[in-house]
Amino acid sequence: MLDLKTLRDNPEAINQALKTRNPNLNVNAIVACDKQRLQLLQEEETLRNERNTLSKQVPQAKAAGQDPTPLLERGKAVGEAIKTLEAQKLALEEQQQHALLHTPNLPSPHTPVGPNEEHNVVLRHWGCEFKNRPATPTLPHWELGEQLGWLDFERAVKVAESRFGAFRGQGARLQQALIRLMLDVHTQLHGYEEVAPPYLVNEAAMTGTGQLPKFREDLYALKDDSLFLIPTAEVPITNLYRGEVLEASQLPLKMVAYTPCFRREAGSAGKDTRGLIRQHQFDKVELVNITSPSQSAAAHEALTAAAEKVLQLLELPYRVVELCTGDLGFSATRCYDLEVWMPAAGCYREISSCSNMGDFQARRMNLKVRDPELGDKPVLAHTLNGSGLAVGRTLAALLENYQTAEGTIALPAVLAPYLQTGAHLH
Repeated sequence: MLDLKTLRDNPEAINQALKTRNPNLNVNAIVACDKQRLQLLQEEETLRNERNTLSKQVPQAKAAGQDPTPLLERGKAVGEAIKTLEAQKLALEEQQQHALLHTPNLPSPHTPVGPNEEHNVVLRHWGCEFKNRPATPTLPHWELGEQLGWLDFERAVKVAESRFGAFRGQGARLQQALIRLMLDVHTQLHGYEEVAPPYLVNEAAMTGTGQLPKFREDLYALKDDSLFLIPTAEVPITNLYRGEVLEASQLPLKMVAYTPCFRREAGSAGKDTRGLIRQHQFDKVELVNITSPSQSAAAHEALTAAAEKVLQLLELPYRVVELCTGDLGFSATRCYDLEVWMPAAGCYREISSCSNMGDFQARRMNLKVRDPELGDKPVLAHTLNGSGLAVGRTLAALLENYQTAEGTIALPAVLAPYLQTGAHLH
């Protein structure tokens, strides 16, 4: 959520920044509400002062033998006027809060300016020499996965609906191997704490990280409870610290979690309907950082490098793309996408978005830190997150990049220990 004081002091600068995201965005309604609310506050304060004066004049009038009725009637009228102002003020506050919660984050000054994904900036490539490795022609991952008996979309649709899938046999083993590899990379190489969070969260948690109220239609909600299936582990992990003040000695907080994720993705009908790229239920290993403002830029680079490490160990060709203002996610101020090479489609596809949210989520969550570099008073924390990685998309990339001319898969050596069969039970 944007800072109300900043909006009040610099509305034109804020509008200019928001218009780089979307020409239709502005904070004019928020500022107008704020002006009206402040005016009502002044009127209310004036009336409260008058009521205090009247409350003193009534006993004085009685003591002097004067009729206090006019004073009492005026006091009653002032009380009613105050109630009316309070109701008007509450309505304005609700209107203002609603608008604030629907307004996206401001882009970082470092974010490239552009209206859509065509204006994203490719920063670097890795592993281009591997791009010609698969046999030609390359089978799409869903076709090869079904041939191998690793993926079963038809039966998954039978028990759920379209855009659900099932991993079977070696496919299920590979899915679990990827999850464990990713968790080991981040905990052992990058110092992340592994967390197993709830898969159901309340409305406050969804609001804190920015999914609510704007993206309610994309969420799976429980009918009889005020709970939602998580769209990403970012939601429960970041909200673990909602309403807290963290000490410098605790920072940075670096947490990683594997969870299933659930998204309706109502706005994506007709896109990537086959295969594992865009499912309603999918698996993801998520990285979350909570830092002081002075450390968040460095944390963003380190988080991105941690996600890249998994792709490098798997020897999957990828590129790093910085999103332009028009392609930023709602809560992000700056974002790097990792895009993996998919030979069957002949293009790169997103496999991780590594985002710096600045203090946007922290303001919604009232999450603060003590940063000695910024003074003695607590300041809003900075939050960051990114996939490390999306498991289904990683498996899809392996199927397409590592398939052989014989229709088998020659997986990278790093996965061998995770695919070995364990001890037999008797």
